[in-house]
Amino acid sequence: MTFETIFPREKRPLLIAGPCSAETEEQVLATARGLKAQGIDLFRAGIWKPRTRPGAFEGIGVPGLPWLRRVKEETGLRVTTEVANAQHVYECLKYGVDVLWIGARTTVNPFSVQEIADALAGTDIPVMVKNPVNPDYKLWVGALERLHKAGLRRIAAVHRGFSSYGDSIYRNVPRWQMAIDLMQEFPGLEVICDISHICGRRDILTETAQKAFDLNFDGLMVEVHPTPDQAWSDAAQQITAEQFGDMLRKLVLRPTTTDDPDFLVQIENYRGELDDLDEEIIHLIARRMMLVREIGAVKKAKNVAVLQPERFRALREALRRRGDKSELSPEFITLFLEAIHQESINQQERIMNPGAAEKRLPASFLWEND
Repeated sequence: MTFETIFPREKRPLLIAGPCSAETEEQVLATARGLKAQGIDLFRAGIWKPRTRPGAFEGIGVPGLPWLRRVKEETGLRVTTEVANAQHVYECLKYGVDVLWIGARTTVNPFSVQEIADALAGTDIPVMVKNPVNPDYKLWVGALERLHKAGLRRIAAVHRGFSSYGDSIYRNVPRWQMAIDLMQEFPGLEVICDISHICGRRDILTETAQKAFDLNFDGLMVEVHPTPDQAWSDAAQQITAEQFGDMLRKLVLRPTTTDDPDFLVQIENYRGELDDLDEEIIHLIARRMMLVREIGAVKKAKNVAVLQPERFRALREALRRRGDKSELSPEFITLFLEAIHQESINQQERIMNPGAAEKRLPASFLWEND
C-alpha cells in the first residue's frame, strides 16, 4: 500500500488538539481560540463518544457539527472528529469536517470499518485510524487496507495504546513496538501518538510526548479543555491550552541521525556488542526450550497437564524481583515472561499431542487462570 500525507512533510511535528468531547458551543470555541495561539495543525473534538457503560455522556451528536464549522470560520483551523458508522460519515461530509478518525472501538470491528470505507468511496477526505483496543497488529493494518481499497490515499495511523489486565502507570499500555512495526512496514504512513489516551492522566503527558518524539512519531494528539476538571468525559487526562503550550516548550526534537564521525564510530561499536549479545540470548532461549521439551516428555510419561499455574506464579514473581534489581520495567518483564511461557506451552503441546494441530492457549488464559 502507498499513502499520501495528510500534512506537508516539512511540517513536523504535527499537532492535533482539542477537547475529548464537544460539550457546548462556548466550550468548543474557547478551546479553539486558545489552541490557535499555540499553532496547532488540526482541531479535534468528539461529537459522538462510544462509552464503555450506558449512562455516561455519549456526545452531543449532530448539533455539535455546526460548532466545528464555526471553529473553521473564526480561527481558520482545520477540524476533525471521530466516526463509527456510515451515518456519522454522511453528517460530517455535510458540515465540512476536514479530517475524520476511526476510533479504537471501531477499528476492532471489520464490519464497521468496511461500512465507513464504503461510505467514503469516491471522496478524497483524509482519515486517521487509531489502533484497536486490543494489541492486534493485523486488525490495525486491515483497517488501513479497507480504506485503501475504497480508493482513499490520505490516511494516517494514530497510536493510542492498548487495554491490558494488571497494574500500569498508563491507562492504555503503549507497546511501542507495534507502532514501530507499522512505521517500518509502511514508511510513507504518518503515525501520530495520542498521548492523552495512553496516559489517562495529565501528570505524565510530557514525558510520554518526549518518548513519542524520540521514537520518531510524526506528531501528537492531545486532549485540551478550558476547565479540564469539569470536563464531561476523560477529565483526568485533559489539560488547558496554556498547559499544552508549556508542554510543547519543554519537548526536545532530535534528528534521527548525524554525520558526526565520533558518534558513528561509537554507535557501530555498541551495535556490534548488541549483535553478539542477541546471538547469545537466542542460543540461551534455544537451550531453555530443549529443557522445556524434556519436561514435556516427562509430563507425558506421567500423564500430567502442561499448564502448571503454581509454577508460573512463582516464576513470575521471581523474574519481577530480578527485573526490578536490574532496572528492567515491570511491563517488559511481563511481556518477556508471557512470550517465553507461551512458547514453552506450544513446545510441550507438540510433545503431548504429536501429529495433532497445534493448540495455542491465548496469553490472556495465563492471567485469567492465575
